[in-house]
Amino acid sequence: MFKRLRIKDFKAWGDTQDIAMAPITLFFGGNSSGKSSIGQLLMMLKQTIDSPDRKSPLYSGGPQTAVQLGSYHEMVNQRDISKNISFEYTWDLSDELKVRDPISTNTFLGDEISFSASVSFNANQRLVELAGFNYDIYKESKLTFSVGLNRNENSKNDFKTEFSNYNLIRQKGRVWSIKEAVRFYGFPDEVVAYYQNADFVQELNLRHEQLFRSLYYLGPLRIKPSRLYPWSGIRPESVGFAGENTISAILSAKERKIGLGYRKTAKPFEEIIALKLKEMGLIDDFIVKPISENRQEYEVKVCTKGSRSWVDLPDVGFGISQVLPVLVQCFYAPSGSVILMEQPEIHLHPKAQSVLADVLIDVIRSKENGTDRNIQLIIETHSEHFLRRLQRRIAENEISKEKVSAYFSDFIKDKPTLTPLLIDDFGNIKNWPEHFFGDEMGDITAQSKAAMQKRFKELNKNENS
Repeated sequence: MFKRLRIKDFKAWGDTQDIAMAPITLFFGGNSSGKSSIGQLLMMLKQTIDSPDRKSPLYSGGPQTAVQLGSYHEMVNQRDISKNISFEYTWDLSDELKVRDPISTNTFLGDEISFSASVSFNANQRLVELAGFNYDIYKESKLTFSVGLNRNENSKNDFKTEFSNYNLIRQKGRVWSIKEAVRFYGFPDEVVAYYQNADFVQELNLRHEQLFRSLYYLGPLRIKPSRLYPWSGIRPESVGFAGENTISAILSAKERKIGLGYRKTAKPFEEIIALKLKEMGLIDDFIVKPISENRQEYEVKVCTKGSRSWVDLPDVGFGISQVLPVLVQCFYAPSGSVILMEQPEIHLHPKAQSVLADVLIDVIRSKENGTDRNIQLIIETHSEHFLRRLQRRIAENEISKEKVSAYFSDFIKDKPTLTPLLIDDFGNIKNWPEHFFGDEMGDITAQSKAAMQKRFKELNKNENS
């Protein structure tokens, strides 16, 4: 789970400053205010890790990736290729990191990793290059040791290791230089060969890869519903960027049972999804069933509120098909997942948007096999109703304010700025930004003033007639 994030010189952001992350992390703001770029950076790092190219520090994307960010010139702040794109983040470890130094025999423990990296553009060779990266390992908020790899200032073609609180001992024999790094985060095998006690760096590489492989993305535009869904029995990794694997995920999860914080017994996966759709007031029930015994095609039948008949998914309101991937992804993702979503509330009416906030509270406190699923939700939203319900639940002690982190993105003096929303124990936001959700009071005042003027004109007209 991410605990902190900071981005510098990426797209609109000169510097986001530190972003405190919580189990539910929300980003609000106007269009083109920079909030989407935060998720884009995370997804670019994920697709870089998934890329087969181990040498390129960043993979900006292609036709089948979540984001396609173009060239370095298009990604860097103000399109100034002399700037470095930098980022840093902290995440906690579900399994404690344990490093034993074979030279000193000391043991170093870690329950949290803080990572920073910087990427530059080599104008002469027209290449994106890694400037360097660093790992800080913490145990109970105290720094245990640090290790990193940075480009050698005296020789731009190789790297040097830097470390503190852990003394790397070079192998005896010929000295050679470290020529490469693994993407934006990884120590190459050369480092392990160069030092007598550097085996642990491969564990750091692996921990980093595990973090981003636990990150799942659902975009704002989900696919339209269909009358038939093919499924060959293959278990999808996620519902897909546009929810294209939603029904396959439901079918794959038939044997899973999910427990909710307020219920004593776990329920089958499909039943949980139906329950949440019903709580949102969208349907009374739904089923996924094969069209015949020997076919690998399935249909989704829905019983709408107040109706006794079953209809196909395309025959009900569009909002159901748009929120279904949201619900399925949230409960389908494996334990320890980070789920990044844009506008989960899209096409939902205000009441359903409010209840969706309750659903996501259930997600972060859900259990599977008696163990907390430990899910983190990073959400870009425009929904006032969603936020209002979270404020209410904080006041009602349904969720602690520490479980929610919210930011408002806006331009101040022509620069994008992230303002942390200060939520107190009563659910109040102490620092509402101006026109956070539009100018509601301005509209009410203007409407009242216009109504008075209209009545006054009609009164004068009647008196003169």
